[in-house]
Amino acid sequence: MNNKNAEGYPDPTAAIALENMARSEDARVHRPVVYVASPYAGDTAENISRAREYCRFVVNKGAIPLAPHLLYPQFMDDSDEDQRILGLRFAISLLCRCDELWVFGEKVSAGMAKEIEKAEKRDMRIRRFNSKCEEEKVI
Repeated sequence: MNNKNAEGYPDPTAAIALENMARSEDARVHRPVVYVASPYAGDTAENISRAREYCRFVVNKGAIPLAPHLLYPQFMDDSDEDQRILGLRFAISLLCRCDELWVFGEKVSAGMAKEIEKAEKRDMRIRRFNSKCEEEKVI
């Protein structure tokens, strides 16, 4: 941040005050990070499309979506068992850094079940939605 006043002279007090103000504004607009769990395997094109919709839904609800199953298949092979296991480990690690888990869709895959199990062990808030983004129940 620029620590000079309008005339170009150093003004660290104003710079510090502006930085503090910016920080307090950021604190007021905190958005929770939501881990998005939805099916991937099977009809991957359809499941990817739905996962994108779920992420938009999370954003519209005022949160930050995290959907590792949209990221890792970009450079890891889900059909390779070793890479799939590694990708799930990465995903679980990210889940542990989230505020909530939102589960989407009518079917819970094996990977989603592991994510739910981990979230339950961590006493995370878990919300369940059908494929139309209608909340079904709080798990």
